Amino acid sequence: MLDESLLDSPEALGRADAHGLLRGAAEAGAHVRTALRQATESGLAELRPDGRPRAVLVAGPGPATACAADLLGAFTHDAMTVTLLRPTGSLAAPDALRWTLPGWAGPVDLLFVTTLDGTEPGLTVLIEQAYRRGCSVVTVSPPAAPVTALTEETHGLALPVGTGPVVSSTRDASAAQQRAAAAAPGTLWALLTPLLVLSDRLGLFPAGQPALQAFADRLDHVAERCGPAIATYSNPGKTLATELSGTLPLLWSEGAVAGAAARHCATTFAALPGIPALTAELPEAMTAHGTLLAGAFAAGADPDDFFRDRVEDPEALHARVVMLREPAVAADSAVVAVRDLAYGQDAPLSELVPAEGSSPLETAAELIATVDFAAVYLALAGGGAS
Repeated sequence: MLDESLLDSPEALGRADAHGLLRGAAEAGAHVRTALRQATESGLAELRPDGRPRAVLVAGPGPATACAADLLGAFTHDAMTVTLLRPTGSLAAPDALRWTLPGWAGPVDLLFVTTLDGTEPGLTVLIEQAYRRGCSVVTVSPPAAPVTALTEETHGLALPVGTGPVVSSTRDASAAQQRAAAAAPGTLWALLTPLLVLSDRLGLFPAGQPALQAFADRLDHVAERCGPAIATYSNPGKTLATELSGTLPLLWSEGAVAGAAARHCATTFAALPGIPALTAELPEAMTAHGTLLAGAFAAGADPDDFFRDRVEDPEALHARVVMLREPAVAADSAVVAVRDLAYGQDAPLSELVPAEGSSPLETAAELIATVDFAAVYLALAGGGAS
């Protein structure tokens, strides 16, 4: 149950935030600027590549790497294959994780490796495999880490990962701290920014200095609107948190960037406040999840209405649609149909859409950062952060 009184007490929120999640969300723009500065100092901005790769392969632990791969595919409009290499092994034993190149990978392909730790044996094995296959390798990892050293030894490009409390090494941390660090707001931006700079140099999509500055500015803007000192009634992050308390969020997206954001948001809800969420893309989402709006998860449903103890038993979980849209496609489409469906089923509906004229980078920043704040508030005020 969400403690709404906690939401409007910045001091109480600060005391509850043992892992610095609010700080990570607030410093998202700073993480982008730090990563951009480090990428520039490494000479990446002056890189003159020979040509575009046939495919981009992305590997690394944690949800931030998966989202980075998803966003790269969305930003390129699927003009190039972007493949996430998923590890095998147990997450409880990071040293046992292994990544493997697909059989077709070779000299015309590019491998991105992202890691906050840089000591994973599975990633060093992957880099060695890529070197033997002739793949180009770029790593985003801590300086002096084994992954960084091997990248340099095999003539790859090693880029430093931004430093800070949310992106420091987690190897010696507790299990709770590792979970919080892996899903912490700020982690994604520290890993993603160097990949955006390199993608711009490769001609995959425009992400030059002005675009990345606007990207960081949008993250700052979201932090200003969603910060703990802003009251709930005018705070999009707190408002969304109160709307989603006690619900099953159905994250319906329109557009490739919004789809990538929705999938990352579902992961964040599971990792931070421990809330399950389902994702689907419009217009198929209305068919895929329509039954949830009319069945046991409907807003007025209570399968045990007569016998449920109104004092002791928790209220039934009800579905709530959260529509994530891109401004470029907002005028098309399924938006009116979704509103009609929600109205007809008496289903609650939340909408997140950036301002008209937002670039794909700014769209991703606003959608993800707003939901990051909501997830943190749910974790802190709902007792999910431990």
